[in-house]
Amino acid sequence: MFSKEESRQLRQEFWTSFGKSFPRKWVLYNTKLKGLSFKFHFDNKNALVALDLEDDLENRIKYWEKLQALKSILLDEFLPNAIFSEAYFLDNEKEISRIYVPLEQKVSIHNKNTWRDVMEFFNKNMNAFEAFFEEYKDVIEG
Repeated sequence: MFSKEESRQLRQEFWTSFGKSFPRKWVLYNTKLKGLSFKFHFDNKNALVALDLEDDLENRIKYWEKLQALKSILLDEFLPNAIFSEAYFLDNEKEISRIYVPLEQKVSIHNKNTWRDVMEFFNKNMNAFEAFFEEYKDVIEG
């Protein structure tokens, strides 16, 4: 078991290491579209990359419909394992819409032996997500 402080330090070490191993500016929160952001997630059980729609319901529906229209392109050309979840509940019980790609292996941020796999997964899949976004941003925004 890790104390909260040890866990915090490991998380910080992972993200610092990831930034040094794959140095680039990720789009993430800076999509310039209100309520639409990319996320990296890595905890004690899993890792995933996601495109989250977290704005008011009207805006979420607007973006969701546009992303649904692009679903076959996203799956065929960019991220064949992407999962579309119109109603996704976060740990704090907030409902969002999410398109995500989970890492299909057991990993833990507390196990440094899994870090390299997670970093490579993040780099590959977020690059693909961002390439899709850059290609179709005008359609999504439209």
